[in-house]
Amino acid sequence: TYERIVREAEAAGGDRTRQIEAARRAFYEGFVAAAIDRFVRAPAIDSSGRRHAGVITAHDLATWRATYEEPLHADYHGWRVFKAGPWCQGPVLLQALQILAGTDLAAHEVVGAEFVHLVVEAMKLALADREAWYGDPNQVDVPIATLLDPAYAEVRRATIGTRADREIRPGAPGGRNPRLPNVPAAASLYTPGLGEPFRVEREMNELFERRDRARAAAAIAAAPAARGPHDGDTCHLDVIDRWGNVVAITPSGAWLQSSPVVPELGFCLSLRGQMFWLEEGLPASLAPGRRPRTTLTPSMAIAPDGGALAWGTPGGDNQDQWNLQVFLRHVHGRLDLQDAIDAPMWQSDHVYNSFYPRVALPGRLLMESRFAAATLDELKARGHGVEPSAPWSLGRNCAASRSNGWLSAAASPRGAQAYAVGR
Repeated sequence: TYERIVREAEAAGGDRTRQIEAARRAFYEGFVAAAIDRFVRAPAIDSSGRRHAGVITAHDLATWRATYEEPLHADYHGWRVFKAGPWCQGPVLLQALQILAGTDLAAHEVVGAEFVHLVVEAMKLALADREAWYGDPNQVDVPIATLLDPAYAEVRRATIGTRADREIRPGAPGGRNPRLPNVPAAASLYTPGLGEPFRVEREMNELFERRDRARAAAAIAAAPAARGPHDGDTCHLDVIDRWGNVVAITPSGAWLQSSPVVPELGFCLSLRGQMFWLEEGLPASLAPGRRPRTTLTPSMAIAPDGGALAWGTPGGDNQDQWNLQVFLRHVHGRLDLQDAIDAPMWQSDHVYNSFYPRVALPGRLLMESRFAAATLDELKARGHGVEPSAPWSLGRNCAASRSNGWLSAAASPRGAQAYAVGR
């Protein structure tokens, strides 16, 4: 497929720009689009057990082009942090920083209970806003300026107490009334065959029928191990070249191993459409031409000394939770990038998961067992639903920075998947 794209591009002649445009036409308007159109029109068995055709057409491909967009940003302790817009979950990190800017976070140990409590509660509020307000800004009126306003952050910050909040609480930017998805009863949350290709479907369905959400979530977390060596995940890459250009990218088509291959092309289609809600009227509801609100969220920042930082991780809804921890430990704990990544991690499952069956477990806080027992005990006493995780199990972060003529890079040892390389 790619050799044919190159041949068609070279046949167009002209300079590099003309050939790149010819390659894009071959993909979006030529033989690639035609093959996808034929493939999607053919009815196939889906999770309902019946045959249905897809909805993507060659016209959809021909009328879409990637665009350049100005990033969003927030200032935090002399740093300027940049994220993509609300068509992804990126702004939650900026919202969390705005909320934390008015706390005494810097006075606390970066692996201590107070630090964890404040960051977890700030991220709960930001993720609740994600559910109520984020969507494709080309189609949805997202009140992003208000969501990132320090005055709005001050209102949200005032709701954080000394104990864990067990409610999902979106804010009301500009006086708007928030609306959360109407999540169905636990018994109907899981349908065998839909979502990831679990081999433990029957067990999870029974757990949902008994409304045992905690054990069902644990089964979901264990499912990747049950799938064996063919499991996959999102990727993340940070690059700084010899001229000082900095790139952070988090590409992912979701779990492509369970998506059918287009025979004429040799690759499958992205499964990111599962991020949509089928309930109408939400900012992230399925609609023609709308981008799904993805979990993909690379990060970049300019340091107080003018240096640049790029970082990110795979991990679905946990991406910005882990990204935030690395950044805050680097800024407040003055840990170098590797130490900031290596420090024990946590993740909250408080808000609806972006992946089917969209489970929310308010208060649940998964923490690596390397945290001190006193820290875990204090968080439990504050009402957090602390559950232990393996000592090196949460986060897949990597990072690269450029500062005062030095290049630095770091990669998580978790899962033996990431590497830092320089030359």
